[in-house]
Amino acid sequence: MKPNRVTTTDAALILGLSAGTLEVWRCHGRGPRYKKIGRRVFYDVRDLEEFANAYTVETVDSMDMKS
Repeated sequence: MKPNRVTTTDAALILGLSAGTLEVWRCHGRGPRYKKIGRRVFYDVRDLEEFANAYTVETVDSMDMKS
């Protein structure tokens, strides 16, 4: 079963980024949505997937595949 909520380290692995990048983005109000419970930060896996999908770039070849 896939966990619904992951740590910064796991979120970074899912997105192919460093944990430090996510930490800096949080300080600047950027990046995927997250939850902060006390001092701990968690990411919902669905939010990570939505964030990554928002950066999908369509190419001419990928548009031809839809036809």
